[in-house]
Amino acid sequence: MSAVFKKEFRSYFTSPIGYFVLAIMFCFAGLNFFLSNMVGGLTTLHYVYMNIYTIVMLLVLPVLTMRLFSDEKRQKTDQALFTAPTSITSVVLGKFFAALLLFVLGLSITLVYAVIIATQVNPGWLVIFGNLLGFTLLGGTIIAIGMLISCLTESQFIAALSTFGISFLLVSLDSITAAFGNAKWITTIVSFLSVNVRFSNFTTGLIKYDDLIFFLSMQAMFMFIAIRVLDRKRWN
Repeated sequence: MSAVFKKEFRSYFTSPIGYFVLAIMFCFAGLNFFLSNMVGGLTTLHYVYMNIYTIVMLLVLPVLTMRLFSDEKRQKTDQALFTAPTSITSVVLGKFFAALLLFVLGLSITLVYAVIIATQVNPGWLVIFGNLLGFTLLGGTIIAIGMLISCLTESQFIAALSTFGISFLLVSLDSITAAFGNAKWITTIVSFLSVNVRFSNFTTGLIKYDDLIFFLSMQAMFMFIAIRVLDRKRWN
């Protein structure tokens, strides 16, 4: 797994994708920090995290995951992965953690802003930790979904567009409750699957075991499906 992880992480910086992802996250977070904290005088990073939520879900993560396996298929190098002396599970985990590390590096800029605030007042470290953990768990879930989609197509554009569509659906899922307010079973299902509600708990510094289990289970499920898809292709 470590060899795949190193190769994949290095590949992000031999192509524009790694620089694009970091630039978008740094610039957008920096703009919000400047407007809400330096100009607006706020002493917390709540609005910084709140405003980067949508850009992360709808732009950064689809771009980050679109090449994970699609590029291998396009360049016909996927056979080398299938015949390498390593398991498909190791390949999937290596690619997953490489993408997740790049995403976490993009989030790390907010720690710099927290230190700047901390020179004057307490920035609310529990809330900051909760946001970082929530973003990491949510990002890992979308990365696992994008990885599965990338296994199914060799087109990076289709992979990115499909991941964008699913991310948009997850962001908009709560609106279904309003449309079908009288159907309690729909409300129950939506409430259970709502990433907005579960993520919002982290943004307040509230870390609940069921939210942790939900995101980790979703990651495990989509990675398991991706492994099964690739394993089937390996033997075909």
